[in-house]
Amino acid sequence: MSDWRPALQATLHCLTGCAIGEVLGMVIGTALGWHNAATVVLSIALAFVFGYALTIRGVLAAGVTLRQALSVALAADTVSIAVMEIVDNGVVLAVPGAMDAGLASVLFWGSLAFSLLIAFLVTTPVNRWMISRGRGHAVVHSYHSM
Repeated sequence: MSDWRPALQATLHCLTGCAIGEVLGMVIGTALGWHNAATVVLSIALAFVFGYALTIRGVLAAGVTLRQALSVALAADTVSIAVMEIVDNGVVLAVPGAMDAGLASVLFWGSLAFSLLIAFLVTTPVNRWMISRGRGHAVVHSYHSM
């Protein structure tokens, strides 16, 4: 389990940022009646923004410059967020009617929650592999000990 613990923590961290951006993007796009493609693009963009922001906030606490923190966030989170977003959006798009269900629909919220769960399960082994090679969130952990 010790090999998996950092991967689970990294994936939960990634999931937090991705979920904030993903849900916000889906809600905005759906509420405004945007086409599915525009809603997905907004969701992905916001997932990256919030995912990076959470890491930058933590790394800045170690006393590094904003430029260094941005560099660390890009190195640590890009693959994890990308995998999570591909899986997450792929699942939502694969559920018939989910994108068009509307904000008051159980189908909309259920498919979104299900997609985030599947994305977490797929991304965790990716993060484990990256951490075992000193990449991904392994980069961030060096700043927590500063």
